[in-house]
Amino acid sequence: MTATAPPPAGGQITDAEGRVELAPGAIPSDERFYNDDLRPVPSAERTWRTYNFMALWVGMAHCIPSWTLASGLVALGMDWRQAVFTIALANVLVLLPMLLTGHAGPKYGIPFPVLARASFGLRGANLPAMIRAAVACGWFGIQTWIGGQGIFVLLGGVFGADWASYEKIGGQPWPLWVCFLLFWVLQIAIIYRGMQTLRRFENWAAPFVIVGAIVLLVWMADKAGGLGPLLDQPSQLGWGADFWPVFFPALMGMIGFWSTLSLNIPDFTRFGRGQRAQVWGQTLGLPTTMTLFAVLSVLVTSGSQAVYGEAVWDPVQLAGKADSKIGLLYALVTVLIATISVNLAANVVSPAYDLSHLVPKYVNFRTGALITGVVGIVIFPWKLIESPDVYIFTWLGTVGGLLGTVAGILIADYWILRRTVLDLPDLYRAGGRYWYANGWNWRALAAFLVGGVLAVGGSHTDAGVQGPFPEDGLIPFLKPLSDYGWAVGLGASLVLYTLLMRSVVRRGREPVAMTG
Repeated sequence: MTATAPPPAGGQITDAEGRVELAPGAIPSDERFYNDDLRPVPSAERTWRTYNFMALWVGMAHCIPSWTLASGLVALGMDWRQAVFTIALANVLVLLPMLLTGHAGPKYGIPFPVLARASFGLRGANLPAMIRAAVACGWFGIQTWIGGQGIFVLLGGVFGADWASYEKIGGQPWPLWVCFLLFWVLQIAIIYRGMQTLRRFENWAAPFVIVGAIVLLVWMADKAGGLGPLLDQPSQLGWGADFWPVFFPALMGMIGFWSTLSLNIPDFTRFGRGQRAQVWGQTLGLPTTMTLFAVLSVLVTSGSQAVYGEAVWDPVQLAGKADSKIGLLYALVTVLIATISVNLAANVVSPAYDLSHLVPKYVNFRTGALITGVVGIVIFPWKLIESPDVYIFTWLGTVGGLLGTVAGILIADYWILRRTVLDLPDLYRAGGRYWYANGWNWRALAAFLVGGVLAVGGSHTDAGVQGPFPEDGLIPFLKPLSDYGWAVGLGASLVLYTLLMRSVVRRGREPVAMTG
């Protein structure tokens, strides 16, 4: 049986509900590792309830990319049952690390980069934080561009504008750039007001978006006189030998879609009233919502097949076919709210905290959010999604493998080795038990390197498809593992980190005396 870490020496207090906070007078003064945004949230300010977490997931799941996930699987040859099954299973699987890493939030009130200090070290935690931040910045830019396109298309329908006749800048009509930039400003303005403003926005955005999706289904079913022929179309893969080579990469890709949040979910759960709120809120919010959205996507697209003679997978393009301006305006508002909801929660909160963690003295949450917004523009997101199939599946698979590796280390450290017992003051203190070797834990770095190579070393591009990886894989003999990147990365790093750290934690050798 793995021994637990020795109990903290002091400087923290625990209330009757098991919530831990810094004791009076124990607030760290080292500006290299502490600011008001990285501090543990006091117990009195941990106010999010079950509904708040459910609303958070409803708001994040109901976005244009998640709508098209099911359609992408059908395009690969699955029928609607196989597509919905794959998405439902993926979200049940990713829920487990989500709940495990989320546990530290309500208990200690700390964000993801501070939790990572326990395993990677006070300075080493910047490695997983910056990886997570880079991914989020990329997604923020992509989602903002998609949202701007949605506004552009729907406004064109409302005003009857012939966008093709407008002067083009960079190959795009200038009103599209205006929509993109206005949408960018609106998002930054909301998140700049802080996490409580985001909570209130998610609370009312969630039911609004659900109603919008159902309205779209009712409208399409009415026009189609039924749900169309798609439900009756057989799978091109069957359930035999042709299905599994597609299923497992697709499953890992679907897990990769939310693997980013499985790391930084403490950024949200740190505001939870207790474990019950975050466990029930996430369990009721994530798998159910994603599955429902997949079903709605397939059913609505089925109706479009019957009405227009072709499957219209993009909800913006479909809404643009509405006959009335009122319908177009309603669709415009729904797309606007849905995209803002997911983009702020999934792609701005994390890098805002991660960048603040990099230089706490100079960057706070608001400054981090602004930096995220700027990076989201300068990466040219309109270029990244020019080849959406290659980008989405390659991107999700590769990123999922790396982030699964980090998740394995966090789970091993917090649950297996420390049994959820952390020394809160030492998470902010140079020379404490998480200082390791000058702020870096080489064991976590080794586990990350090995797990990462195993997870993504075999990444490849399918034959006949133009992509960033060689057909035989970056490391050919690892190619068979590439279809299971997230699971391989998580499992390998979890086992290796546990083995490397077991004697260290058992002997209590984490303070300064341990130099390597």
